[in-house]
Amino acid sequence: MKKVLVVDDVPVNRKLALAMLKKRGWQAEEVDNGAAALERLSAGGFDGVLLDISMPGMDGEEVCRRIRADGRFAGLRIVAYTAHAMEFEKERILSAGFDSIMIKPITMSALQSALPD
Repeated sequence: MKKVLVVDDVPVNRKLALAMLKKRGWQAEEVDNGAAALERLSAGGFDGVLLDISMPGMDGEEVCRRIRADGRFAGLRIVAYTAHAMEFEKERILSAGFDSIMIKPITMSALQSALPD
């Protein structure tokens, strides 16, 4: 079973992602900010991260850059989880180190594409 960390400052967004992940048979945990995400990831055991871009404090792009700078997370799949859908935004987001982007509201098919089994 795979394990994913859902990082979003909006509770309803986290709940939707958690429900979809659990429906796929994955374990999921949630945090509501970037600093908490980095702390939780340090404990290890995650296969992927759904990471919101627009959060107060440390935004998702900064969190992603910090994760990528840490060799312990070399194989971690990081998916941007955002409402930002403009082409220039997608390019900037991917250049921060994300593996893929899911546009909110997410669907089961988008989740399966972004986090394959």
